[in-house]
Amino acid sequence: MAQRKKNKLNITYMCKIASVSRSGYYNYVKNLTSEKYLNREKLDELDFEDIVSAYKYRNRNKVARAIKMCLERDYKIVMNLKKIRGLMKKYGLKCPIRKANPYRRMAKSIKTNNVYQNLLERNFYEGRPFENLLTDISYLYYGPLRSVAYISTIKDSVTREILAYKLSKNLELEFVKETVLMLVKRKDIKLTGKTLLHSDQGFHYTSIVYQKLLKDFNIIQSMSRRGNCWDNAPQESYFGHMKDELHLKACFNYDDLKAEIDDYIDYYNNHRYQWDLGKRTPVEYRIFLLEGGYPLLTTMKKAESTNVQSTSI
Repeated sequence: MAQRKKNKLNITYMCKIASVSRSGYYNYVKNLTSEKYLNREKLDELDFEDIVSAYKYRNRNKVARAIKMCLERDYKIVMNLKKIRGLMKKYGLKCPIRKANPYRRMAKSIKTNNVYQNLLERNFYEGRPFENLLTDISYLYYGPLRSVAYISTIKDSVTREILAYKLSKNLELEFVKETVLMLVKRKDIKLTGKTLLHSDQGFHYTSIVYQKLLKDFNIIQSMSRRGNCWDNAPQESYFGHMKDELHLKACFNYDDLKAEIDDYIDYYNNHRYQWDLGKRTPVEYRIFLLEGGYPLLTTMKKAESTNVQSTSI
């Protein structure tokens, strides 16, 4: 039991228990009330308020790099990345954490044998906008009963822009076909004879109906190798970040989920700055390239996918 004197804990004894010197303890107590310490704490609190504003900008939680870019672009505040991470740790502000996808194994188990070669070969960042496209399907839980919906997206691997997407209550082939039709109907997208659409070997993409649809629109089909999520890494990564940032707990029905997806993809394409795109949004980067800009991502390692968790079907 701690020694007591005049109903107070004995400081000498407590310092011994804590393995600190008395002088160190008194110096710490003195600093807690010093003007320098109080001013620093006040500045930290003000900086953290800016960080929280950027963290919640457009109602989308962000990681430290995204916060830094948002502060610079939308709040005109320049803040060191190390400082941002330090203040987030100090005040307990945590980045979103993604979860694994339980449906991947099911999709692969029922695929057909109409498999195409891996023509993309992880050259995700080579080429021009609208040339190398990625597609995949993922699941989303929503509502008080944990209902499940599925989303199909087509992503430009060069610009990282989501060009088409479709939400569905089931895994039928139709919503994947509609995603492709949305892509080809967009007047601001110019597909060429070199346009390549890469996917995994799921049953949607190996179906005869889907493959005929791509041929009708002169789109070249490419597929990942069996069981290798790294061959479609940017698309896998997108689903991971999307699930981190969606507010699925606020979606009580399918209409709420659809509205949330619409808002998020608009935010992602037009307002979510990306470090590797020169702190641009995907749409800004696409315009930058079409105006003759030098591709910033061509020197990136193909091994980006080693940081990707298996989060999509």
